[in-house]
Amino acid sequence: MTKYDFSGKYFLVAGAGGGIGSELSRHLKKAGANVFLCGRDTQKLESLQRELDADGALIDGANFASYEDALAKASAHGKLNGAVCCTGSVILKSAHATTQQEFDATIAANVTSAFGMLRSSAKAMMDQGGSIVLVSSAAAQIGLQNHEAIAAAKGAIIGLTRSAATTYARSNIRVNCIAPGLTETPMTARLTSNEASRKASEAMHALGRLGKPSDIVSGMLWLLSEEASWVTGQVIGIDGGLGSLKTRA
Repeated sequence: MTKYDFSGKYFLVAGAGGGIGSELSRHLKKAGANVFLCGRDTQKLESLQRELDADGALIDGANFASYEDALAKASAHGKLNGAVCCTGSVILKSAHATTQQEFDATIAANVTSAFGMLRSSAKAMMDQGGSIVLVSSAAAQIGLQNHEAIAAAKGAIIGLTRSAATTYARSNIRVNCIAPGLTETPMTARLTSNEASRKASEAMHALGRLGKPSDIVSGMLWLLSEEASWVTGQVIGIDGGLGSLKTRA
């Protein structure tokens, strides 16, 4: 899939240990980039660091200082050209069944982490410009049953993307986000491994299948590349049609 030449470029990937983050990191490395890996799972992060011969840092996405420390460590390797936040979570519950703890955890894993990465990486790219990519969800663009908490969190990321794109355009920092449909990753295995649930989910997507990490990563690579140098403030649906199309009966 990798068709870009990122030789001499330096990117930070947050959530690098997840299904999408690890796929993105591998493609960036294959395209010649230097990659700084951030994650919260020590075992997954260290394994990927060994695989890609890359430096990295453990992060607590709910703590801004954690990203500040990670960016300070990353800066030792050069100036950052781009950053992607692949952190997130999944919760499928109605609002009345969602506890305060669950809601707070959803906001922390999605909104606070994205905000923390953006504020630190934008600061690091202020002088030379760059590209920041966040991840929202089709669930923030279409009403889906029992998605209240995650839709609220992912909707906030859309607002963050558009506001930050305006703020940092003067520094030639592009800010965009991708809004995936249901994608097969370890995080969504509880949904995709159940046959009945899987078939129901596939039927919700107009193209009749679930996403793969490579589907999402292809959009991320484009947004990081010079081919997207005139693209900012955009929410790009890579979702099989989930966010905008009515499915077949």
